[in-house]
Amino acid sequence: MKVRMRSQVAVEEIMARKGKLADDIEHKDIWIKRDMNVEEREKEKVLRSEAKEKKREKDRNREEEFYWRVLDMRLKKWYLRKKEEVVEEGRN
Repeated sequence: MKVRMRSQVAVEEIMARKGKLADDIEHKDIWIKRDMNVEEREKEKVLRSEAKEKKREKDRNREEEFYWRVLDMRLKKWYLRKKEEVVEEGRN
C-alpha cells in the first residue's frame, strides 16, 4: 500500500516512530519504508550486501555484540544490549 502525506513534518514523525511497530504484536507484520527512486534502491541494495559481508566477517570473529544495518541510506553498527543490562533497566 502506498500512502501520500500532505506534510513533510507528518512523514518525518511517522518515520521516526516506525520502529515501535515491531514492539506491537498485532502490527508486527507491518513495515514502513519511504518511497525510493531507482538510484536510491540500487544504493540501498549495495549497502545491504555490504552489511551481509560485514556480518559474515563478524561471525568469524564473534568478539563484539553488534550487527550491521542499513538506516537512512547509511551503513551503521547496531549494538545489542546484554541481557543483564536489560534486566537491570527493568528494575529501575
